[in-house]
Amino acid sequence: MAKVAIHPEGTKIPLVPLTHGIRKGNILQVAGQIAVDPSTNERVGDNVTDQTRQVMKNIQAVLEAGGATLEDVVMCRVYLTDVAHFDELNHTYREFFEESFPARTTVYVGLPEGLLVEIDALAVLD
Repeated sequence: MAKVAIHPEGTKIPLVPLTHGIRKGNILQVAGQIAVDPSTNERVGDNVTDQTRQVMKNIQAVLEAGGATLEDVVMCRVYLTDVAHFDELNHTYREFFEESFPARTTVYVGLPEGLLVEIDALAVLD
């Protein structure tokens, strides 16, 4: 079974050595997405709410390009730059996922200047 690289239509290929997503069989791993407009690679938003919305839109685009939806997501890993952003992240995250939520891990990290959140996702398709 071959790995298939997933790049949503209209997105720029990342400058770093990664793929937006990889599908192998019924597994789709979405690479960590940051708050950039995928057509320009320009940062979107100056707060966690706006950045999380953009990140989730980017995740949705990769999922769609790989034949999946947010309903197929079983795990997310969230990377935040500040513990003070946790509640704001959760509020916005709920806009995209309903019960039952995917399993999730949240860690606090350093990200490039101006970026406040990064999220990756693992989807399993029927």
